[in-house]
Amino acid sequence: MKTTTRTIFENRRTVWDGLGKDVRGASTAEEVLELADLNWQVEQKPIYTEDGIKIPGYRANIRATDQYALGVVSDKYKVVQNRTAFAFSEELLKHGFRYQYAGVFQQGRKTWVLIQIPDQYIINGERICSYLVFLNSHDASSSFKIAITPIRMLCSNMLNLALGNARRVWSFKHSRSVENNVHDALETMERSVDYMEELGMQIEKLGNIPMDKEAVERNVHLLLPVPEQATALQEQNVRKQRKDMLTRFYEAPDLQHVGFNAYRFINAVSDFETHSRPLRETATYRENLFERSLDGNRLVDKAMKLVG
Repeated sequence: MKTTTRTIFENRRTVWDGLGKDVRGASTAEEVLELADLNWQVEQKPIYTEDGIKIPGYRANIRATDQYALGVVSDKYKVVQNRTAFAFSEELLKHGFRYQYAGVFQQGRKTWVLIQIPDQYIINGERICSYLVFLNSHDASSSFKIAITPIRMLCSNMLNLALGNARRVWSFKHSRSVENNVHDALETMERSVDYMEELGMQIEKLGNIPMDKEAVERNVHLLLPVPEQATALQEQNVRKQRKDMLTRFYEAPDLQHVGFNAYRFINAVSDFETHSRPLRETATYRENLFERSLDGNRLVDKAMKLVG
């Protein structure tokens, strides 16, 4: 189907749309695990060569329900079960937080739970909702971490900006202690507030940085350069992407009330990164997009440096 300017802006949705299971009815972490099919254990088993010789120093992390191999890890690696990883999220519910969705990345190598923060922020005259993503890993690729993900409600753009004075991603050591669960929940709420307050100040600064047409197009070219010794097809693809990003800056209906400034530009870049169709679409591209977004957005971070 031919993509038109209208369809570009009609098809926008949150990065987790269609992923995981709906757990909005859950009132405990245990219910989340049940609803999202995450109530399985990870076992550690020795690994062997084809000749039956045990390989020292390593073990396989195996999902107990179906014996699926989630990863090979050091024998010093300690498994954090899903039940332990997400336990303290229950404490947040006492403060108005609500479970939304939960699921897996990479067939269970990583598990996640999405929680909505109760406070809504009016920033630059716009409603911003924020979410927490709890991410656990069973393949040693990352530690357990929490990421705050603000969403601009007008367009479902992610505003996960890298800010100097407030962390957007953080980690906790796991504990079965109720006292520690309460402490971790309170710290999570404090970090969320700190980040959103810093985000509001940053957006205000961006709104005060004017950008004319020449500056916009120059920065788009810097963000999307033509590779050296590019083929004709590569050049064509880059031109197509540049046109897409510029269309989002000039024509996005949710940006028509925003002046030609750096905030509008950052939104256009985020819109492009969050909602544009990839040049080569795979079956897992939406899952990969969501997972990548938890660590930030390379293109948006680069755009922030260009306009700052």
